[in-house]
Amino acid sequence: MVKSSIVAPIAAVFFMAAGAFAQQSPTKVGVISIQGAIVGTKDGQKASQELDSKFVPKKKEFDTRQNEIAQLQDQYSKGGNLMADDKRNQLAREIDEKKKRLERDMQDAQEELQSEQQKVLQSLGQRMLAVIEKYAKDNGYTMILDVSNPNTPVLYASSGIDITQDIVQLYDKTSTNGGPTTTPTATTPAPAPGTPRTAVTPGSTPGTPRH
Repeated sequence: MVKSSIVAPIAAVFFMAAGAFAQQSPTKVGVISIQGAIVGTKDGQKASQELDSKFVPKKKEFDTRQNEIAQLQDQYSKGGNLMADDKRNQLAREIDEKKKRLERDMQDAQEELQSEQQKVLQSLGQRMLAVIEKYAKDNGYTMILDVSNPNTPVLYASSGIDITQDIVQLYDKTSTNGGPTTTPTATTPAPAPGTPRTAVTPGSTPGTPRH
């Protein structure tokens, strides 16, 4: 639950402005999985744990209520014919009401979870983009593409240009020590094929919508 709940709405956060860089010739290109980078940071892992600690109790409550409904349904199916009509009808209404209340409460909890996820992503996303921009400038990259966004048309990327783990390390250094002391080189494996993609270009403003 933890990782998937955190990364699910990521793509909406990472659209970048590319128009200002249209005339630049990409001489050094890197790729990154923003999803993997955020999940891999200490902040991302902490945020996942905090969301879990908040919503796992609700899940347990919903499981308990579902079991209660299942027991009532079993009671109705096995003994309904032996009950008086008013008792059978009352039990049917009780089951129906409990199911409707549970569905409403689960929907409310899902919307609350999505709202909390979005707040986390907005916060971590802006910091992540700042780290990527610094890394790109320090290492002479003209363009960095997010291979976790399906809107970025990357059909092939060499594992040698994947900077995901470098960014995770740099982000963690920035987050824990107030700023990186050294910038690592890109040597990490490429993400799995089919993961989503977004372009990040050095000098762009983090969080600016891409048109």
